[in-house]
Amino acid sequence: MTADAALTGLADGWYALSLLHARIEAHIERALQTGHDLSVREYSLLVVLSRQHDGPGGHLRMNQVAEAVVLSQSATTRLVSRLEDRGLLQRYLCPDDRRGIYTDVTPKGLELLERARPTHDAALTSALQQAAANPELAPLVSAVEALNAGSPRTREYRPV
Repeated sequence: MTADAALTGLADGWYALSLLHARIEAHIERALQTGHDLSVREYSLLVVLSRQHDGPGGHLRMNQVAEAVVLSQSATTRLVSRLEDRGLLQRYLCPDDRRGIYTDVTPKGLELLERARPTHDAALTSALQQAAANPELAPLVSAVEALNAGSPRTREYRPV
């Protein structure tokens, strides 16, 4: 295989992965917006922050939030502000470093997350089933399912 053919194969694989991601995200977005007035990013942020409560700390600094939801600092600030205005998140100064700001999910945010989780999971399952019927996407769906089979459901955010 030539270098050009290998790169074309990689590009095709990347295109298929992007297509799968976009279809799944759009499907979940519609379900979450309709049922819970949440975007996929908002839901993801609530999930990330809710998983920080297993041990001490139970919160993330704003830069960790940005990494966890893959947004710029300014987009993260807007996202957190929207959820804070709705009473789903709270921000507060780090007691050890007054320059640091922590973000934490509120009880109201945890309650909404628990109501939205079945909607999210059903939409994800439905989107994966639809994608599995597409021969171009089926191998990627299998890879996602294989990842799920060997990993615990609850994970804390760990910066890369």
